[in-house]
Amino acid sequence: MTDSWERALHCLEAVGIPSGRLARVRPLDGGTYNTVEELRLTDGTRYVLKVAPTAAGLRHERELLVSEAEFYRAAARAGVAAPRVVTLDGPHLLMTACPGTPWDEDLTAAQRGHLRAELGRQVARLHEVVGPGFGYPSQALGPLAPDWRTAFTAMLDAVLADARDHRARLPRPADEIADVLRTAYDALDEVVSPRAVHFDLWSGNILVDRSAGEPRIGGLIDGERMFWGDPLADFVSLALLGDIRDDESFLAGYREAGGRAVFDRPACLRLALYRAYLYLIMLTETVPRAVDEGRDRWTQETVAPQLLAALRKIGSAR
Repeated sequence: MTDSWERALHCLEAVGIPSGRLARVRPLDGGTYNTVEELRLTDGTRYVLKVAPTAAGLRHERELLVSEAEFYRAAARAGVAAPRVVTLDGPHLLMTACPGTPWDEDLTAAQRGHLRAELGRQVARLHEVVGPGFGYPSQALGPLAPDWRTAFTAMLDAVLADARDHRARLPRPADEIADVLRTAYDALDEVVSPRAVHFDLWSGNILVDRSAGEPRIGGLIDGERMFWGDPLADFVSLALLGDIRDDESFLAGYREAGGRAVFDRPACLRLALYRAYLYLIMLTETVPRAVDEGRDRWTQETVAPQLLAALRKIGSAR
């Protein structure tokens, strides 16, 4: 079934919504892996339908929709603004739509500070949700692990194997990168409780709702990269290509809601490991996704130096 309208009808009918209520199917921009569509009903109700690709991706990208659905269930448990799962049926994830549009820079300094503090409070609540084990809920890399070191080192091994398989352009050979990362693994042993981690909370995945006057967080979306692990890992995408310690408003909200944000030596080592993991993904995925020349150049000029900086951080701390 490839026709968007027929696919939408099938998914709606599967949850008891009559086909005659579907008024519109509209593709949504911003997704870089799954196909994303908005389904609007005759009464104005909106749903979002995600469809997994048929082409193979990186090792951790198998069954991503399983992880995404798990993220939304965790968000619901925490009372965090996010889509709610309607149904997950194989390659199709149907969910409710959240109000708002992706975060942009059309905000005053006061509005931005208020929103970042609100975001900090929501992320802190998310991090209170405890999972059944460490790793990806999809089990793309194997069953959930009993400890964080086992789970996260498997995640690093997988993306480095992907980089080798795809002959990705890394700023240092994969084996050398692995040797540096290995020296920081002891810091992972401090993480003893598997918490819900979104791991892709850059501005494009944070909706801002302006419908009621003052902007507010409308929803945290695209939770497909979710894993059970160290809450500190979310600070990487929340300050993408930057440092969360510079975001005073976010940290104030996060701590106000009970979040723990301590940047001692082990925490800084773990942050460097999580930065390295994200940047390795960003560099490697350009190959199977066949990005255009401009995107490839940006990745090499912007992301590769950040990976090197994370490796230097680990080396200097050692």
